[in-house]
Amino acid sequence: MATKLVDLVYWRSVRWTGVVFTGLVIALASLFQLSAITVLSHLCLGIMCVTFLLRLWYKLLELLRCNPGVHPFQSHLEYDNTLTDKDTVMLVEEVVLLVAFAVTEIKRLLYIDCMIDSMKFVVFLYLLTHVGVQTSGLTLIIAAVIVVFSLPLFYKKQQMRIRKIVRAVKAFVKKIKNMCLNLYSSVRPSSAPAAAPKPAAVPVVKQKAKAK
Repeated sequence: MATKLVDLVYWRSVRWTGVVFTGLVIALASLFQLSAITVLSHLCLGIMCVTFLLRLWYKLLELLRCNPGVHPFQSHLEYDNTLTDKDTVMLVEEVVLLVAFAVTEIKRLLYIDCMIDSMKFVVFLYLLTHVGVQTSGLTLIIAAVIVVFSLPLFYKKQQMRIRKIVRAVKAFVKKIKNMCLNLYSSVRPSSAPAAAPKPAAVPVVKQKAKAK
């Protein structure tokens, strides 16, 4: 499953990727005007119109003795999509672990377990309020779909140039950081000089008087 998703994202099969990408964008854009149930129903009806016509065509060819009775979608019908017990258990465990991790992180942020992380979360939520005023969740989903199907291919084609830009940005950030550290060290008041260590006491050797 993961391999097929990677193939779609990297456009290794242009035909299937184009069909999936176009269908997703059109279906999501249709949700602006229609409900999700209406879009799903029309999508299934459109697919069935194509498959029904192809099935009738193959049936007609079979009646005319031009087709040996082969079903046009036999490979899709024979494809086994069932999950084994092991796959089901692994999938459920991954979902449960993901939900538990999300709940733990949200609880940690809401109850201020770490001040810095909670402040970052507050800033993120504040930015989301402005994003919610300007756009809707559906718009963000459409943008995410376009990014998912475009960025990996763009990175694959411009990989060397992007790496050069990233290295240049990292060097610039490091230079600015060093300048700020040097400025801070020059402005910071110097600490009081440490007291000179006291000389170690010379032990006094008592000489015993010699008995005469």
